[in-house]
Amino acid sequence: MDSIAVQGGTQLYGEIPVSGAKNSAIKLMAATLLTDQPVRLTNMPRLADTKFLGQLLRQFGVTVTESDGADGQQTVFDAGSITSTFAPYDLVRQMRASFNVLGPLLARTGHAKVSLPGGCTIGARPVDLHIDALSKLGASIEMDQGYVSAMAPKGLRGAEIEFPFVSVGATEHTLMAAVLARGTTVLKRAAREPEIGDLVRCLISMGAKIEGVDTDTLTITGVTSLTGTDWAVIPDRIEMGSYACAVAMAGGDVRLTKARPELIDALTDRMIEAGVEVTPTEDGVRVKRDRSQRLKAVDVQTEVYPGFATDLQAQFMALMTTADGVSTIHENIFENRFMHAPELGRLGAQIAVHAGEAKVTGVEWLRGAPVMATDLRASVSLVIAGLAAEGETTIGRVYHLDRGFERLEEKLGACGAEIRRIHGPPVEGPADEH
Repeated sequence: MDSIAVQGGTQLYGEIPVSGAKNSAIKLMAATLLTDQPVRLTNMPRLADTKFLGQLLRQFGVTVTESDGADGQQTVFDAGSITSTFAPYDLVRQMRASFNVLGPLLARTGHAKVSLPGGCTIGARPVDLHIDALSKLGASIEMDQGYVSAMAPKGLRGAEIEFPFVSVGATEHTLMAAVLARGTTVLKRAAREPEIGDLVRCLISMGAKIEGVDTDTLTITGVTSLTGTDWAVIPDRIEMGSYACAVAMAGGDVRLTKARPELIDALTDRMIEAGVEVTPTEDGVRVKRDRSQRLKAVDVQTEVYPGFATDLQAQFMALMTTADGVSTIHENIFENRFMHAPELGRLGAQIAVHAGEAKVTGVEWLRGAPVMATDLRASVSLVIAGLAAEGETTIGRVYHLDRGFERLEEKLGACGAEIRRIHGPPVEGPADEH
């Protein structure tokens, strides 16, 4: 399997374009199952996860055509004929979010059989909320030998559904099923992440009737069918935040373009407090840091949007490893999401983890060492730390990184980073897409 080698100590200068959001693209791809007309998605990231989901959609008879057009990278999905509603374990296990094809298939055809996604490295994330919501929409559901079989031969019907806690996946999944249900569906305690707003707006452009966009209550009036559309995937706020942390860690002056800085205010507010210069620009944000001055330790706690994103926790922890003072990081979203801490410790970081809290005592410098990625966001945190470590850091198992970062070595290398990929035999990643 591939690894990435980083020679630390080089500051970053230049420009990094932000790709389309992975966490939006994969749900928009699932939504193309809801219509028999072509859907063209532009600003599409080319990632392992979008490749996996494209393979699954082809299993159902969807035509998937990638190209580079005037709008950049684009993919056209044509689900004019659904030839199968079976999602096998071998495909679903490669990416947890693949389970979200169940609702669109059920709403469109009246039946579907989809493998349970299994566990992941950052903690248990059961799909009970998804299944309960589909049941409330009138689906008859059976579970057997690791598969969920759902039937609604007369179609789904609207319902009032209040989630017991905020769940991005359950909100997106239920939303996609409800747009073709008879009557009105009300989703309470819905997640408000920007990627959900992107999905809602895309569905509206396809003819769905949805009120309450960007709020915690969504009201969906079902329609009999949806049309095709052209839709641009929103910029990836996690990629944007990751590169912002990379510049702050390495030092330098970089403009992040094709970005929406307001989507990471919770991160940039903490970065500014720590001593990083963050300035909005016409098409993104400028991040600047003088490496001769140590950053100040800052506390954070992860929260649902618009709070501090759990998907940026590992990157911010890497940034705090050389800050002056002690930073306390509370992880409130996923259990077992501090597995990057021991790997950062191999570089000389001082991190004490207890349950959902990590205390990071800043050191003056890190030293390069071989480290191992444990999940997608952890892998980029090790790259970020390596940018400032003395000597060379080699990050193994970077197939995790390829799930969510497009051309990372190229983008950082264009700004002066000494970074290279060391190729190994291919490997299939686990079911963790975060």
